[in-house]
Amino acid sequence: MRIFTFADVYTFLKRILFLLDAEKAHNITFLFAGIAAKLGLIRLFGSSKKNPVNILGLNFKNSLGVAAGFDKNADYLTTWEQMGFGFVEVGTVTPKPQEGNPKPRLFRLPKNESLINRMGFNNKGLDFMVAKLKNYNGDLTIGCNIGKNKNTPNVLAFEDYLACFKGLYPYANYFTVNVSSPNTKDLRTLQKHEELTKILNPLLAYRHTVSQKMGKKPILVKLSPDMEKDEFKNSVKFLNELDIQGLVLTNTTIKRNILQVNGEKRGNENGGLSGKVLFEESNGWLRLAKQYMPNKTIIGVGGIDSAKRAKEKLECGADAIQIYSGLVFKGPKLVQDILKIMN
Repeated sequence: MRIFTFADVYTFLKRILFLLDAEKAHNITFLFAGIAAKLGLIRLFGSSKKNPVNILGLNFKNSLGVAAGFDKNADYLTTWEQMGFGFVEVGTVTPKPQEGNPKPRLFRLPKNESLINRMGFNNKGLDFMVAKLKNYNGDLTIGCNIGKNKNTPNVLAFEDYLACFKGLYPYANYFTVNVSSPNTKDLRTLQKHEELTKILNPLLAYRHTVSQKMGKKPILVKLSPDMEKDEFKNSVKFLNELDIQGLVLTNTTIKRNILQVNGEKRGNENGGLSGKVLFEESNGWLRLAKQYMPNKTIIGVGGIDSAKRAKEKLECGADAIQIYSGLVFKGPKLVQDILKIMN
């Protein structure tokens, strides 16, 4: 008699969930996952394998993480821990709570095993996340992905980033400065050198004043895959000269010519494209960045949906990797498969 595995159960549940709106299915899934984690049930199907690594001067349980956007408010830390992840990047968080863009705003492209989202930094705000992280006592490494509120003009963006940085500094292990989401108007213009300087200098100055008391928390910058090649190289060279600790590569793309299968019902929706089709694109930027930033940390994200692809991302120069869309399409077994190949 055949024994049903957790992968079989997930395949069955996915068929049901994929009949629902993508955002609604996400919320339902993690409502029940949160309950299961409180009861310790997720641990039964998760991976307990540990592959300790030192990244960014921090001790990671392993180098597999959850990408920003999955857990916007640090609601599911116990769930990720029980699944076997080594770290999670929560957020993007903004100083004030915001609803984000109008729904529907998350779309599946099942033929391409990819997603399009135009969420728009929907989150419960800085104070909510501070409360969540203050009460967490598990062993995940926590990265905080920080952004600006939609209504904050770019000229004052530095104030929002600094507010999040200050508020979360006692609780985060590292920070990622998100200036590359395509879903907040004009946000990507903050990737320009002069704009990045205005944002990063106040963070670096604040870190300097508190580092003796609270430690020197690493700062990374998340870049877009839609930059021109020369613009990208110049940005990486510029960032390499600053006292930041690395990059997260890459964010989602607005390109649609990388879709590998035509005929997707939602293929022309506006927003950032992530998933399987982004793999080669993001790897190219990762290799390029490694040439100009050889001694700093790069977290690779984009298109990882198998242990083979996780290994390729690491071989491209990533010091750690994150998954998002692959988890939606492949389920928790993907975590187990990836951890098996990690040294």
